[in-house]
Amino acid sequence: MINSMAYKGYTASMVFDTEDKIIVGRVLDIDGIISFHGESAAEFESNFRAAIEDYLAASQALDSSPEKPASSKVMLRISSEIHAAALKAAARSGTSLN
Repeated sequence: MINSMAYKGYTASMVFDTEDKIIVGRVLDIDGIISFHGESAAEFESNFRAAIEDYLAASQALDSSPEKPASSKVMLRISSEIHAAALKAAARSGTSLN
């Protein structure tokens, strides 16, 4: 089961609070704290989207750039010798560089 939801490049955790009977969310992978909740999956998703829209609007109103989470995609330039050695090592271990 995936316990997260994504919107406009932001991902939120989803945790069910058994005491209050709500789904609690927090935006992941940014330094700022953006949290929200909902009593149903539909309300949770709506509140998540609203929280992101509010965050983006507040950043614009304050004339600051909103923090963006890391994409996990990194481009590296290495020499062909190192690349070839890495490909051979990956092939020997039965894995891929991707």
